[in-house]
Amino acid sequence: METLQGILERIVYENPDTGYTVGRLSARDHAELITVVGNLASVNPGESLLLQGEWVDNAKYGRQFQIDKYETILPANVVGLRKYLGSGLIKGIGPKMATRIVQKFGMDTMDIIEHNPEKLARIPGIGQHRVKIIKEAWEAQREIKNVMLFLQSHDVSTTHAAKIYKTYENDAIAVVTENPYRLADDIYGIGFVTADTIAQKLGIDKDAPHRVQAGIKYVLSQKADEGHVFQHRGELIEACQTMLEQEPQAIEKGIHVLIEKEEIMVPDFADPLHTDAESVVGETQDRYETSGQPSVVNRQQETLVTGTEHVDDTSSAES
Repeated sequence: METLQGILERIVYENPDTGYTVGRLSARDHAELITVVGNLASVNPGESLLLQGEWVDNAKYGRQFQIDKYETILPANVVGLRKYLGSGLIKGIGPKMATRIVQKFGMDTMDIIEHNPEKLARIPGIGQHRVKIIKEAWEAQREIKNVMLFLQSHDVSTTHAAKIYKTYENDAIAVVTENPYRLADDIYGIGFVTADTIAQKLGIDKDAPHRVQAGIKYVLSQKADEGHVFQHRGELIEACQTMLEQEPQAIEKGIHVLIEKEEIMVPDFADPLHTDAESVVGETQDRYETSGQPSVVNRQQETLVTGTEHVDDTSSAES
């Protein structure tokens, strides 16, 4: 993986939903601007960036730097500082006001904004109301960067980090730290495997209840993707044991908790000849067609039916 450092001169394209960005970077030891592509959530022109990634040759657009990770660096000179502040990064500071602020405080500007923003009122055109706006905007930007830095420090990709911040905003660190398996439920494109990887990076115990419960739902959803409409309880426990490396008792407890939380259910659609039959169905699969059979629409978003072996006597029922 290669490293590239420079100033983001402009943004050519940005997808606000994913954070995917095409930008032009003025980099050290490069005479011409470099096209950089990847997820640069909440980054603005004028910011100094330290990028990690690799060079790729695009058939249509030529040589580009594909970003894997990035971090922002405060500008190293007054020219960069002026451009950084005037980029629209901080509400209340435009290009002209940025020039005035940097002329007044020089390289102490960022320290003033961070720790003593009331001193900005010494500059003509900045009253207490604008000071308040600038302070709040700066704090918001700082929070975004803190979240992104935290996630990337735990090897969360910039793509996933952008989605996580967009979903939880300032609560992102708290949510991910407390229960990273929520990501699999809340964010499209992040499944159990990714959430589990993040959890392990955060030091979450492998026998944590959240992990067991998320694993159960994942196994059921995998079976749904394969076209099954239910799974035997014993088979479910065995599959979860193998994947999660947990004892059967832990899986049973997880199933019980999920039933209590109504994330999986126990409907009664067994063969009436087998009155002791039991089955469990995920909350999103509690839909039936007029025939009385489980619905098979939107299969990818359904959590599967589980039950005892008695339920699988479909051949005799059809004959």
